[in-house]
Amino acid sequence: MKQDKLDKKFFLVREDVLPEAMKKTLDAKEMIERGKAESVWDAVHKVDLSRSAFYKYRDTVFPFHTIVKERIITLFFHLEDRSGTLSQLLSIVAGSGCNVLTIHQTIPILGRANVTLSLNVADMAVGIDHLLSDLRKLEFVDKVEVLSSGA
Repeated sequence: MKQDKLDKKFFLVREDVLPEAMKKTLDAKEMIERGKAESVWDAVHKVDLSRSAFYKYRDTVFPFHTIVKERIITLFFHLEDRSGTLSQLLSIVAGSGCNVLTIHQTIPILGRANVTLSLNVADMAVGIDHLLSDLRKLEFVDKVEVLSSGA
């Protein structure tokens, strides 16, 4: 089961084959981004979508133009607090051709810390799925999530 988490891939899919909940999630995200909805509840209410469906898909479905046009992604990590972990993580990111724009690290609590990285992926030498797989393979990484793509 752990291997499945390591090998997540990204696909380009035509809109007409997406489930309705994913389409509505995209609509709700756009409403929030453009200020046409004041909250997640407001947005999902306007597009007739459950909040649970929105939260299920919000970090997994993105409009193609935002990923292609904006070459910035934000990754969230939950890490074990060990000496050198951030250095190893950044080494893999740099080796993939990404440029680190921002780093935010929380103070470790109970041996765990959260790190958020914003990356310019314009000159990336590997695919995002390959980078995520490499990062998930690090023994000190508990979780890696794509928080956003865009500027």
